[in-house]
Amino acid sequence: MQKEFCGIILVSSGLYLFNDPKRILLSRLLAATSEQLNNLPQPLFYYISIGLTVVGLLVVIAALVGFWASCLDTYYCLGFYFLAVVILFLTESMICLAIILWPHCLGITLDESKMVKILQGFYGVPGKEQLTNAIDLAQASFGCCGMNSVINYDTSLWKLQRYGQREWVVPLTCCILMNNNDILYYLDPKPVNETQCQMLQETEFSEYRHSIPCLKYLDNWYREQYLVFLSASLILAIVQICVLLSIIVNCSNVPSKKVEEKKMSELRKPPTETHHTLVKNIYEQDLALQSLRKYR
Repeated sequence: MQKEFCGIILVSSGLYLFNDPKRILLSRLLAATSEQLNNLPQPLFYYISIGLTVVGLLVVIAALVGFWASCLDTYYCLGFYFLAVVILFLTESMICLAIILWPHCLGITLDESKMVKILQGFYGVPGKEQLTNAIDLAQASFGCCGMNSVINYDTSLWKLQRYGQREWVVPLTCCILMNNNDILYYLDPKPVNETQCQMLQETEFSEYRHSIPCLKYLDNWYREQYLVFLSASLILAIVQICVLLSIIVNCSNVPSKKVEEKKMSELRKPPTETHHTLVKNIYEQDLALQSLRKYR
C-alpha cells in the first residue's frame, strides 16, 4: 500500500510539473550556462516531469506485483518483488545524489558573468526564442530588469543589432505592466506608460520601470526548486526502506505459515483406515469367543 501510494504521488507530481509551463520555461535559465544541457530542445524541467511520471508508473506496477506476491506467500514471488524494489531504490538514490550534486555534475550554476553574457549574446536573437521568453518571464514575474544591472541591455546584441524597436532602451517586460493578470502577459507585455518606461533619466522612469536585477530572484527560485526535489527524494528513500523491511518480514514469516497450514490440514483429516480395521478385528474376535462358549 505504501509503495502504491508513493507511485501515485510520483505520477501526480510529474503531471503537475508537466502542466506548469511557466516553471518549465524558467528552468531554461538554469541550464543556460551548462554546456551539456544548453542544447536540449526542451527546458530541463520538461524532462524531469516525464521522468517522474515514468518512475511513478513503474512504482505502481511494482506495488501491484508486490501485492500479488504477498498473496502467494512464496519465496520466488517475494524475491522477485524484493529485487524490483531494490532496483527502484537504487535508481531513486542515484537521482537524490544527482540532485545534491546537481550544480557540479551538470554544470548548472547561476554564475553572474555567464548569465550576463547569455543575456547580452542571446536575448532577442533569432533562433533563441525560448531563452528570450524565459528571460521575459523572469523579468515580468519577479519585477526585475537585466541580470546584474539595468544597463546590461546597452551592450547586448538585442540593442546593437536592432532586434528590438530602435527607440527602446530596455524590453517591455522591464516596464511595470498593466496586464499582469493575463496568462501570457510576458509574451504580450502592455506597460502602464511605455514612453516614460523607455526614458534615459532615472528620475523619469523610476516609477514605470523595474530597476532591481533578476539574478538574485533567480537564485532564490533555484534554491526553492532544489529544496523541493531534495525533500521529495529523501521521503521516497525512507518509504523504499520501509517497503524493503516489510518484504524481509514477510519472507521470514513464510516458513511458519507453511508449518501452521500443514498442522491444520493434518487435524482436518478423517480417521485412518487402520483404526477402523483394528476396531473391526476386535469386534470379530469377541464374536468368535462367544460362539466357542456356546458349543462347549
